[in-house]
Amino acid sequence: MAKPIVGLQLYTLRDMTENDFPGTLRKVAELGYQAVEFAGYFGMPASELKALLKELQLEAPSAHVGLTFDEPDQISANLAKEIDYAKELGLTYLVTPYAPLPDQPTMEDVRALAQILEAAGRQVTAAGLKYAYHNHDFELKRVEGKPVLDHLLELVPAEYMAAEFDLGWIHMGGEVPVDYVTRYAGRLPLAHFKDFGEGTRDTEVGTGVVDLKSVLAVAEQAGIQYFIVEQEEFPSSSIESAARCLDFFRENGILD
Repeated sequence: MAKPIVGLQLYTLRDMTENDFPGTLRKVAELGYQAVEFAGYFGMPASELKALLKELQLEAPSAHVGLTFDEPDQISANLAKEIDYAKELGLTYLVTPYAPLPDQPTMEDVRALAQILEAAGRQVTAAGLKYAYHNHDFELKRVEGKPVLDHLLELVPAEYMAAEFDLGWIHMGGEVPVDYVTRYAGRLPLAHFKDFGEGTRDTEVGTGVVDLKSVLAVAEQAGIQYFIVEQEEFPSSSIESAARCLDFFRENGILD
């Protein structure tokens, strides 16, 4: 088993990517990140982006691609375009970053969402890529005594949907991140490392209240291939926070 690779979800640097996407990728590589996860491509042709990643020696395993839940009849067609771009770019995973659920979801709501996710997973899988779902805290709400997230992972076959657990949101949802990693070992190729400070404000990885260290100890055994940093609020700037997040991985022997 290989040591997981440390990547950055580029939504972290959204204030920079929208103004200078190629330049932002260069800065990410200079910081010492080994990989990136996309949140949009900003009009850059897949062939050019692939060449730039090769030049910068950045891996790109995945992209967050929203499904058009408000236009259900367009989900498949829109996803097909994303698949074409991802294949040309050389991605492995397409990840649904969010799905709408009522404040008080029912089992009927959960089953309806699972059907949509399975259909997306089947389409992505048929195209030769892999599909995953990224959680927030609301998927930890319990329906019939069990978190929605667990229901979804039971209802959608593993061959059509992997998990990209956001460890920070699992904590904020009242669960223990390492327990989820252990429970779904083998189905978790990607894990988001997000930390939280006071209240619902997130902070640099390793500086908040989320127990991320315990995940490091079981990550390889659980089959996690990529640790992906994500942060949304910053004390000074997004790029400074992205740099500080790497300290956690260096201090814990994941990065040299």
